[in-house]
Amino acid sequence: MAPGIHMKRLAEVRALMKRKKLDALIVPSSDPHLGEYVPDHWRVIRWLTGFTGSAGTVVITRTFAGLWTDSRYFIQAEEQLAGSGFELVKLKIPHTPEHIDWLREKSRKDWKIGVDGRLISVLQMRLLKAAMASASTRVDFRSDLITPLWKDRPALPSAEAYELDEKYAGLPRREKLAQVRQKMFGLKADYQLLTSVDDIMWLLNIRGGDVKYCPLLLSYALVGADQVILHADEDKIPGALRASLDRDGVVLLPYDTVTSVLSHLEEGSSLMLSPGTTPASLYRSVGRKIRIIEDLSIPTRMKAVKNGTELKNLSDVMVQDGVVLTRFFHWLEEELKAGQVTEISAAAMIDAMRSEQEGCTGPSFSTIAAFNAHAALPHYVPDQSSDVKLGKNGIFLLDSGGQYYGGTTDITRTIALGKPDAQMKRDFTLALRGTIGLAMARFPRGTKGYQLDILARKPLWDNLMNYGHGTGHGVGSFLNVHEGPQAIGTGATGDLKTSIDPGMVISDEPAFYRPGQYGFRTENLLVCREESETEYGSFLSFETVTLCYIDQSLIDIPLLDDQELKWLNEYHGRVYGSLSKHLEPPLRSWLREKTKPMTRVGKSKTR
Repeated sequence: MAPGIHMKRLAEVRALMKRKKLDALIVPSSDPHLGEYVPDHWRVIRWLTGFTGSAGTVVITRTFAGLWTDSRYFIQAEEQLAGSGFELVKLKIPHTPEHIDWLREKSRKDWKIGVDGRLISVLQMRLLKAAMASASTRVDFRSDLITPLWKDRPALPSAEAYELDEKYAGLPRREKLAQVRQKMFGLKADYQLLTSVDDIMWLLNIRGGDVKYCPLLLSYALVGADQVILHADEDKIPGALRASLDRDGVVLLPYDTVTSVLSHLEEGSSLMLSPGTTPASLYRSVGRKIRIIEDLSIPTRMKAVKNGTELKNLSDVMVQDGVVLTRFFHWLEEELKAGQVTEISAAAMIDAMRSEQEGCTGPSFSTIAAFNAHAALPHYVPDQSSDVKLGKNGIFLLDSGGQYYGGTTDITRTIALGKPDAQMKRDFTLALRGTIGLAMARFPRGTKGYQLDILARKPLWDNLMNYGHGTGHGVGSFLNVHEGPQAIGTGATGDLKTSIDPGMVISDEPAFYRPGQYGFRTENLLVCREESETEYGSFLSFETVTLCYIDQSLIDIPLLDDQELKWLNEYHGRVYGSLSKHLEPPLRSWLREKTKPMTRVGKSKTR
């Protein structure tokens, strides 16, 4: 990147703002589907500022330019924004306002603020309008100032879509549509607008290749009583798939016709949409005489609870993934003897090993391979400018996952290279106790994710320690690696409404980070299961489905209580039992050593 290029782009934006009579411009990090991962065509903030993180909001005024992002990206953003003309604004720390609150404080009467309404949700639109109304400030929701300036902008992706076999989907398209329609009619909705691409993929049993790491086809869908209108690039839909969709009443229209269709719905009809995931621009295109029903998307709720086929496939995939991880960590151990492994080469190796597995289409996110201080950055991804060689002593964190036809995986393991010191072992074990505590949870039906979060944090809190991100996220079935609505976190990071229900898949990833030194995270995927029925109600529990050893050299055994130690030994027994039959004898012996039962001498020394 040429020196000063981001300063130049900032100046060009400001010049265009002046011509458009805008006093401030908001630039979100999303695309018109408001998903986490966006095609390069929509990586506007990266183009404008140089910041490559997946979450952030830019605000530009005549005299200030700032990027709002959270603690996952503080160090990364400070480095990448240097010399760009943009300042880092740290979210979720005391006395730091959200960008909307900041704009309300800074704006003056008769100010005009611009934002591209395609890139913010209905809820965000309302928050912005309410905040600016109190400041007598106007908001223009049609302010796309980037398209005229981004001359070499990447084209929208052109990957072909395909049908997901029922042996992976578990239910035929026709049956899913019938269930959705039944729920729609119960809510007195004539139509339901689907804008989250994962909802559409799940409902129609199709997959695509438009979004990196996620098998998605950029599309919108309008579900009615007799037909579904699928708005997608027609060139991406091969003839066989088109015929299959047609048989189930799915009509294909061009991707960019969704606004027109919404504006021409029959008067008096009712349209259901999700205000948290529907772009403001689409909402504003709906006719005034249409009754709008606002609720969470029906497919979002339905796909969160995996069917029997999906859960069986996920179990099989976890064995495949566990074998890959075993081979990787054995390879790493041997390679480190020669001292030739870097963060990038380690990430490339785990990705390559997964790609050799039957049914694996690629990684489910950008692999995090982090040594020592880099492991303290929760979303660090190595590149040529940051890559370091793994030393013979230190901490290595690997957070990786794969997209398999049978399911989506996400796992983090942290291992010691050489002999860890007492502080390392204590930090690791306290975070691990959180992972185990959540895995062992039993809780009444209807429990929300934020209510479980304390189980993961208590060992750290007891020692005046904490981590700054959520504890668990929902995971899709050959869809998004981060897929709600279920989540486990504090009130700030966890879903306050969605209960954790049987069949849901969710991650379990407490952590601890010492900035500039190292970071620890042990992440498994959990499946919520029925536990038992008592006179006090129906109770649920978790099954840990991820299969990979946990580095015992980092465990301070006296810090574990008897239940935690029992869980760890039983887990390691299951890891060895499930994976060993798929390994050649030398690797089997290596894994046996990594999973041997741990014993204690004396009593545990903390709670």
